[in-house]
Amino acid sequence: MSRTPTGESVTARVVRVLSSFDADTPSLSVSDIARRSDLPVATAHRIVGELVKYRLLERDDTRISIGVRMWELGSRGSHTLSLREAAMPFMEDVNAAIKQHTQLGILDGNEVLFVERLSTRGSVVNVTKIAGRLPVHACSSGLVLMANASRDVQDQLLAQPLERYTDATVTDPEQMRRLLAEVRHQHFAVAAGLITPGATGVAVPVRDTDGGRVIAALSVVIPHDQANPQSVVAALTTASRGITRAMTRGSRP
Repeated sequence: MSRTPTGESVTARVVRVLSSFDADTPSLSVSDIARRSDLPVATAHRIVGELVKYRLLERDDTRISIGVRMWELGSRGSHTLSLREAAMPFMEDVNAAIKQHTQLGILDGNEVLFVERLSTRGSVVNVTKIAGRLPVHACSSGLVLMANASRDVQDQLLAQPLERYTDATVTDPEQMRRLLAEVRHQHFAVAAGLITPGATGVAVPVRDTDGGRVIAALSVVIPHDQANPQSVVAALTTASRGITRAMTRGSRP
């Protein structure tokens, strides 16, 4: 693998360029990309030109965005594809019954990556987006995923400072350990105003085809003053079990 004079591989620089894009900024100028990837403008311009040539990026006048070729390659063989396909009918049922944002997230490092979301007109405010991320300690999906992660993964999270987003955000490591133990014991998380005042996240785990390992979190975001989150838990749990059954049927030869 070729390397630059600084010793960094070309591949590493390409990854930095691609990582400049996020859910909130789907298009950027070359100078934006250079700044976000910490590369000289000339270097960013050269890499962008190559990626546009192979349709991994697209150019619209002075703006650059992720290309359809990148989406195509990312969709092939991804384990999230079968998960999303299995989950969608059950997410639609939950969304129709509860009439609030319904979302599916997976653990990626110390963040939740949301791979699918359904919304309803008039739903409570919600900061999540498809392909967007939230910190695990500040959302119901993250609490479910972290509660069912290994002790090593939990220790890694709690060794870092936990950012406070609202007065309700848990930032004390020992308090977080107790909260994760409670979530693991009760098999759901209710997160009231941890990242957005006035909104409560409710999440349950989605398990793999053997019914053991937690591979995702299914959640809804409801108004903070909604009377009975337990009824939401029941609907989510039923849907979660349906997703596992659907994946089990899909895995049969």
